[in-house]
Amino acid sequence: MNFPRSTIRLLLLITALSLFPLVAQADEIRVAVASNFSGTIKEIAQRFEVQSGHKVILSVGSTGKHYAQIRNGAPFDLFFAADTRRPKLLDESGLIISGSRFTYAVGRVVLWSPKAGYVDKQGLVLEQGDFRFLAVANPKLAPYGRAAKEVLQTRGQWKKLRGRMVRGENIGQAFQFVKSGNAELGFVAYSQIKQPHSEPSGSLWEVPRSLYQPIEQQAVLLRDRLAARALLEFVRGDEAVAIIRGYGYGTESDG
Repeated sequence: MNFPRSTIRLLLLITALSLFPLVAQADEIRVAVASNFSGTIKEIAQRFEVQSGHKVILSVGSTGKHYAQIRNGAPFDLFFAADTRRPKLLDESGLIISGSRFTYAVGRVVLWSPKAGYVDKQGLVLEQGDFRFLAVANPKLAPYGRAAKEVLQTRGQWKKLRGRMVRGENIGQAFQFVKSGNAELGFVAYSQIKQPHSEPSGSLWEVPRSLYQPIEQQAVLLRDRLAARALLEFVRGDEAVAIIRGYGYGTESDG
């Protein structure tokens, strides 16, 4: 059947207008995220994008650097920090949307080597090992680096091992030092070596939580945008919480 050109143009216009609300509602969300949480947030963001139509743009780095950038006006919508201190400081300075701050994950630090059997279950390799380099994140910038320092201080090894440490700006760099073989072992986030439904490779010491302050990781809403609020709510939902736990984190609801 041949339709008049005017009818065809009308049908095309109706089709275009019917799609317009979907396009108009799609938005970009800029998220500053701590290095340790990068793999987890990528999976969460992918699920969110499929379900919402929004686009999530991630900026991965150290919590300390992100905090400084936000203080200087960086245009992030959300901040997923690796601690509670920086989000609290932003809250106290009136730089977040009031009431948005919450703990999205509780991190764990481990001593890890990609070599099987290299790190023992008590971490005695720190005193007895013949390693050249130990990787840690910068304690001044990265909460996981601070935790590593606390562990080494408790074990009386912080000053003794200073000359053998290689420091990453963030926990992502510290992990890469170990993974690449530039350091034989290092303190990393458990989430960096734990994948859902599988056990970590190599060897590790699960550091007792009594040796370092809890690594509570908080998120805040920086700009009051509907799409950003939607992502924050998604992170708090059952689907995202299951992903977070699958990567080896605890959550606020675990007590």
